[in-house]
Amino acid sequence: MGAKRKSRTETKAVEAKHEARLRRAFPVVGIGASAGGIEAITSLLKALPKLPGMAFVFIIHQDPKYESNLAQILARSTAMPVEVIRSDTAAEPNHLYLPPPGAELSIEGGVLKLHERTSSGTPSVIDNFFVSLAEDQGSRAISVVLSGSASDGTRGTKEIKAEGGITFAQDDSASVKSMPQSATEAGYVDFVLPADKIAAELVRIAHHDYVTEPSQGRFSEQELLKLYTLIHKKYDIDFTHYKPTTIERRIRRRMALRKVSTLREYLPIARDDQHEVEQLYADILIKVTGFFRDAEVFTTLQRDVFPELLRERDNEPIRVWVPGCATGEEAYSIAISLLEVVGEHKFSCPIQIFATDVSDMAIERARVGLYPESISTEVSPERLRRFFGRINGGYRVSKAVRDCCVFARQNVTKDPPFSKLDFISCRNVMIYFGTMLQRKVISIFHYALRPNGFLLLGSSETIGNFGELFGTVDRKHKIYRKKTVAARPPVDFDMAKPSPPPERREAKHEAEAPNAVFREADRVLLNRFSPTGVLINDSLDVVQFRGRTSRYLELPPGTASFNLLKMAREGLLADLRAAIHTARKKEAPERREGIQIKVNEHAATVNLEVIPFIGTSKERFMLVLFDEPRSSSNPGSAARKSRPETETRQVTRLKRELQATREYLQSIIEEQEAMNEELRSANEEIQSSNEELQSTNEELETAKEELQSSNEELTTMNEELETRNDELAVANNDLLNLFSAVDIPIVMLDAGLRIRRFNAGAQRVLNLIASDVGRPATDLKTTLSIDNLDELIAQVVDTLEVRELQVKDRDGRTQLLRIRPYKTADNKIDGAILVLIDLDVIRKQRPRG
Repeated sequence: MGAKRKSRTETKAVEAKHEARLRRAFPVVGIGASAGGIEAITSLLKALPKLPGMAFVFIIHQDPKYESNLAQILARSTAMPVEVIRSDTAAEPNHLYLPPPGAELSIEGGVLKLHERTSSGTPSVIDNFFVSLAEDQGSRAISVVLSGSASDGTRGTKEIKAEGGITFAQDDSASVKSMPQSATEAGYVDFVLPADKIAAELVRIAHHDYVTEPSQGRFSEQELLKLYTLIHKKYDIDFTHYKPTTIERRIRRRMALRKVSTLREYLPIARDDQHEVEQLYADILIKVTGFFRDAEVFTTLQRDVFPELLRERDNEPIRVWVPGCATGEEAYSIAISLLEVVGEHKFSCPIQIFATDVSDMAIERARVGLYPESISTEVSPERLRRFFGRINGGYRVSKAVRDCCVFARQNVTKDPPFSKLDFISCRNVMIYFGTMLQRKVISIFHYALRPNGFLLLGSSETIGNFGELFGTVDRKHKIYRKKTVAARPPVDFDMAKPSPPPERREAKHEAEAPNAVFREADRVLLNRFSPTGVLINDSLDVVQFRGRTSRYLELPPGTASFNLLKMAREGLLADLRAAIHTARKKEAPERREGIQIKVNEHAATVNLEVIPFIGTSKERFMLVLFDEPRSSSNPGSAARKSRPETETRQVTRLKRELQATREYLQSIIEEQEAMNEELRSANEEIQSSNEELQSTNEELETAKEELQSSNEELTTMNEELETRNDELAVANNDLLNLFSAVDIPIVMLDAGLRIRRFNAGAQRVLNLIASDVGRPATDLKTTLSIDNLDELIAQVVDTLEVRELQVKDRDGRTQLLRIRPYKTADNKIDGAILVLIDLDVIRKQRPRG
């Protein structure tokens, strides 16, 4: 007995210690649902243990005008207290919290707070709570998306995962699949399970060290480097110089999902399962983003920065770079803001936005430009109508905005940057970098910007010790401007690699020396003997001048341009255009000889050759080479000079005809360009009409969303009413069976003293029939000899006192008439109850003394 008592005492101590630890650090589970959600949450709650060690908050789309009984319904499925939040409530483990209908909910410092619902149309109460849950609880936040229509919960699920929380969604067992399917397809859900299986996984995670011990020690550097090597081998990205705290938190999250507690256990999983490396890589790179994030920043850009960039620009494009663009919301937000400023100030300026990220998956999603309908909480209705189109239950960025953006994979810490940029937006990217990477990235940004270009950083980022490179434009919103410095800071496009041992380094230097001499010799020979020419890209813009080209090319008047056709000297344009066209078409070199050009009022003869080729970046280039034929010094030259005057006139005539032909060709080209302009104008008018039709269609879609929202709330109300009807049916059956089982005559009267209900005994003794229901009790011809029955009933109703009196029936039998007031559940008087007891039968059954 003593041993058993000791064991039981130790068990209680362990349980008390475990419960105390859960109270110090416990997860908060946000559960979102809509149509069909009551059935799903009931299944989940029934599968939970009595003390799951978590706080649960259940949010469902409800009609604010309807008094909900959801708390009573859910209380029958769980042993946890179910509390409807009425004011600020501190979240406690092993509790289920419900917001009242019509209210929005947030959590701040572990306290649940109610807010008045202001959003109209498609509800987003689940997203709003999930976002606040992610900000407040971080890695202890857990989201569950159950049955429901539309996409509420998708945006909040992403925020929770980005902050290190765990995310769940119901599988095909959901009655209405839209909500969980939207979150799953967005790629932010860790577990897709039935409701009861979600409960089991929640309990496991609640007891994992990732949740209960958030401030754990550092990983072994050796084991961490092994994991970095696996990622670098697959994705060519090195996380060595990233902030270790951020990376290790993401790793611990994956360890919790894979049910291991140490990095030593996790390494074989990552090594043997390539899918796990993909998931870890995606988790490390996931970034909290959204449309017009920090709206004040975009207001400042549109008011102060963008108009200055666009002013006095003519047709030169404004160039923007968005490194770390994630799924594209930031890049598209900048494009929309620029288009609005261009339209408002009537600028005519092309927009080029280069959006880059190291995640191929994020870049692919950004290129598609398809987002869930929950972005309606981030984007104003006017912008939705103008810059987005409804498609497949979501929104897609319009083609006009997508055409402004170029998405590409790029590692900002390793790959060469873009150049001649007017604006760089790098928000919440450098917070993941260590000091070395931050210093390198800032110098790259300075190199990439034009003089007086702008740099935008995140709210938690600064330029650090580079005040000599950037001046502050807006300290609050972290907007900086490039300074012109005497010496450009060194820019290294790749991290320095470890130096080899001295003996190997010396041997390498000796081996490379002859190659350096060979390259220098090649350079000398090329400079001396290679023909004069230019390297042009597919747009016919000069990329490089090789040799002195001033005899063949000159800068055109007006706006500066390196377009080859605009730079060609008089007489060269027609043959140059034709040679380029032929070389493109045949993908082979094309040569033209004996072209007469005019150089400083003098005639010259030049030969032309165009050589097309493909560069290393798969882009097409062309070499355009010029050379002049050497003058002949043989004796026949004198004879040619003495040709008859007739031949000279013929040559002059042929030249005039050739010149006329060239002018005619030029006029045809100009007419063709004018026609193209007219077609372009007509196309713009068609696009304008299409936008108007699209706007009308979006208004209809908005009306449809509002109807769908109302339908969801009605569906939720209908589920509660069905549950209540089932309860009423059970209560009615119980009452009928009770009446049938009791042989004592009972009559129920309503507040107007009309018969409401009676049982079989009353029907037999008082001669009542079914049609008597609803008739005043005083109108009935009963078998009782009593005259003031209505007065007695009225007294009982007024005084609330039970009256008993003996009366005789027609057969002379003595009956005890008991009159009681009829009370409702909320203690209101709504009639009376008459009970008859046959005293003669009781006296006969009483034993004689």
